[in-house]
Amino acid sequence: MAATDRATRAQTDGDEYPLDDVHFDEAFEPGGMPREGYAEVLAALGRHDLAELRGRAQEGAGAIGLNFGPGRPFAVDPVPRLLSQREWESLEAGLKQRAQALNAFIADAYGGQRIFDAGVVPLRLLETAPGYEPRMRGLLNPEVPPATVAGMDLVRDAGGAPLVLEDNLRMPSGACYAIAMREIVSSALGAETTPLPLDGYLGELAAALRTASPQGSLDAPAAIVSDGVGSGAWFEHRVLGDALDVPVVSPEQLETQRGRLFARLGRERRQLDVIYRRLDEDRLSGADGEPTSLGELLLPALESGRLSCVNAFGAGIADDKLTHAYSEQIVRFYLGEAPLLRSVPTFDLSAEDQRQSAMERLDELVVKPRDGFGGQGVTIMPRATETERRRAIGLLRRRPDRFIAQEMVPLSRHPTVCGGRLRPRHVDFRPFVLSSRSRTTAMAGGLTRFAPAAGEMIVNSSRGGGCKDTWVLP
Repeated sequence: MAATDRATRAQTDGDEYPLDDVHFDEAFEPGGMPREGYAEVLAALGRHDLAELRGRAQEGAGAIGLNFGPGRPFAVDPVPRLLSQREWESLEAGLKQRAQALNAFIADAYGGQRIFDAGVVPLRLLETAPGYEPRMRGLLNPEVPPATVAGMDLVRDAGGAPLVLEDNLRMPSGACYAIAMREIVSSALGAETTPLPLDGYLGELAAALRTASPQGSLDAPAAIVSDGVGSGAWFEHRVLGDALDVPVVSPEQLETQRGRLFARLGRERRQLDVIYRRLDEDRLSGADGEPTSLGELLLPALESGRLSCVNAFGAGIADDKLTHAYSEQIVRFYLGEAPLLRSVPTFDLSAEDQRQSAMERLDELVVKPRDGFGGQGVTIMPRATETERRRAIGLLRRRPDRFIAQEMVPLSRHPTVCGGRLRPRHVDFRPFVLSSRSRTTAMAGGLTRFAPAAGEMIVNSSRGGGCKDTWVLP
């Protein structure tokens, strides 16, 4: 959506920073005055050559191996995003509520399936969900939330109100990137502001992991199961392994014997009660219903009740973009509460009435595959080429059950260092929620992602976007 020019300009280091009437700016009021907390950050920025500051931040990222897979540097911006404590407390309550409801939904999908029997969510969602894992039916531990780690992607509407764009409960990544960003940005910028700390997250995750065992032990043997150095999130996997004091293993290091899972660690063979799944492959069964190689490896221990998995196989049903269309009803059904966070309005294209409404104004909407991630397969119809539009329409007509459509949100913008100047770039926000046997907590901050170019609406790192630190002000 094109920006509407205005005469009002915010001044940053003597340079004009453009504002418009369409996009909420995170740092500046419509009249150009800095929002709460930003005056000090802008003053700190003014003491630096911005290009050199960006370079130092990038060097700091390189020094600790912060990247997005081999040969893919992780773009770091030194201008932090700020949230007031009042705003964060409101967000935190909504995030925890949403995680609790979606965990209840996952557990129900593999249990009694009450929400489908009640007609609140159509049964066809379950029957067609790419992330549904039928072999997990009846295997979830009712005392352990199936999605211990959740990461919701938040955006703002034009008025600044937060909206949930997508939910990530299958295998959300980024928490360790956010923690690393805090040290990098704080060191480079040198601002006097002290945000709420992030270090409590790892302690909470360690406790959740240790107590996720079938026996509820306080010191269950655990491991992170990873794709290894080829994974885009390998930085996070190795940092988590060190921080949680657990080994990081590949599936090739695992073996099953008599319903128990073991890891080969050098000369040692260790039994595992808990695995933290960080694999791209998440299917235990194939399209034919038969176990995959991963299923053959893990199902005996899962079925024997001697192994717990964090996040559980099959949790991807909550990532399904079609589930997002019913997320507010899910909150009401399981918690009996009004949703504290609104979702971006989403059309269920497999419902005839919703499909007809969407097709009538498809030029205004965003089309997404139900199981897509990282911005893959997304068509922003108002910005698409004619070829892209025709392709999207053709796919929708052939297989409407595989896609959803969403209202287009004019993503908010944030000052970002570009060529030695501050320029607005579209951003979203991924906070992280941890759910254990006893409590639900949220990281006081998270990962703000920014688009690589002016006007670009897809901010995912896999599409060239970068990240900012997110400060919750005390």
